[in-house]
Amino acid sequence: MSKPRYKHSSVDMANAPPMLQGFEHINRYWDTKHDIFAAKILPGEFYVSMHGELITTVLGSCVSACIRDRVTGLGGMNHFMLPDSRQHTRSSAWENTPVSVETRYGNVAMERLINVILAGGGKRQNLEIKLFGGGKVLSINTDIGGKNVDFVKHYLSTEGFEIEAEDTRGVWPRKIQYFPLTGRVRVKRLNSLHNDTLKRREQEYLETLKEKKVEGKIDLF
Repeated sequence: MSKPRYKHSSVDMANAPPMLQGFEHINRYWDTKHDIFAAKILPGEFYVSMHGELITTVLGSCVSACIRDRVTGLGGMNHFMLPDSRQHTRSSAWENTPVSVETRYGNVAMERLINVILAGGGKRQNLEIKLFGGGKVLSINTDIGGKNVDFVKHYLSTEGFEIEAEDTRGVWPRKIQYFPLTGRVRVKRLNSLHNDTLKRREQEYLETLKEKKVEGKIDLF
């Protein structure tokens, strides 16, 4: 699958490849450095591309799984954080299920990403998975980043998936650029002292998880 070439002066989003239904809220733009259309995701979002777009995000405590079908190049990325279980009361909607209050958001993030790829024609046996993020960057006692990494590794192991590559933990934020068509990932470790915006964004996201409700049944495939 080859990507179309455009002159920078003539590129606008009218030329962008079609996106899968449900991703209309995702910010897409033309990346002049890589000469490719790109999608930028924020905490709590995920994106799947069928047309080789670049997918990018910036991670602190959050984790991103980059997953693709290595045969077709269909793939995507999520961006999630587990809530701090000490901040929650147990919801009756989740009683008698294998999904805990603490991990339910991670399960949803992983399930939705993988299921969209499979629904688009990807094959479970062809999935290539890479993990990023989980840094200890928030000024709180709990190592949210480490818990995120532990969760996603346990989830993948339980579901029978192997991790192809990872760059996780540490004390720095990361900028991630993922190219599903080839599986290439560019990781830039950022100076944590100059990322107050990222820290505020993740702290606000963590606060929303204290009250956020996840509706519906979780189907682990």
